[in-house]
Amino acid sequence: MSTLYLLHKPYRMLSQFTDREGGERGHRATLADVIDVPGIYAAGRLDYDSEGLLLLTDDGALIHRISDPRHKQPKTYRVQVEGSPSEASLRALCHGVKLKDGMTRPARVRRLEESGLPPRAPPLDPKRHPVTSWLELTISEGRNRQVRRMTAHVGHPTLRLVRVAIGPWQLDGLAPGEWRREILHAPRTASRHMPRRKGGHR
Repeated sequence: MSTLYLLHKPYRMLSQFTDREGGERGHRATLADVIDVPGIYAAGRLDYDSEGLLLLTDDGALIHRISDPRHKQPKTYRVQVEGSPSEASLRALCHGVKLKDGMTRPARVRRLEESGLPPRAPPLDPKRHPVTSWLELTISEGRNRQVRRMTAHVGHPTLRLVRVAIGPWQLDGLAPGEWRREILHAPRTASRHMPRRKGGHR
């Protein structure tokens, strides 16, 4: 039996509990600002400027199963991009695009009318970005800043990126900075949900 913590990492927060470069850059928000469970570590990461689902646990074997690329856990993102992608651009993302580190695997891509997400703080500047679109992308690999590089490759830079699912685990309405706990009775199987703890998240 393992315990897994599902956290909605806010925008401009490190995916770690300490800021090793804080002295030079000033204080940056860390996981310690929103979750106070001792002895847990993130299984994978999200960039400082990305948001969404982050999985944490004190079970090293579970971290390996979640984060090791060989297990190919699909990851789903909702992505706000510059402009309005054409059908040809969406097909290119689906089939795979050639980045500097090689072709990407085929992805699942669909257009969204709405993101279904809470607003970002701070929001995008509509004067700088008058036309934007929301896409949902599911990929089965985890290269560095891969989704951002994929959308830029087809001419639509990513403006906001939110991870909403990793394998069977989903963000499920958590607000930024909120978290919930799940008890796993078998590898990669979330058998029951624990209620959110009042005061255990912000």
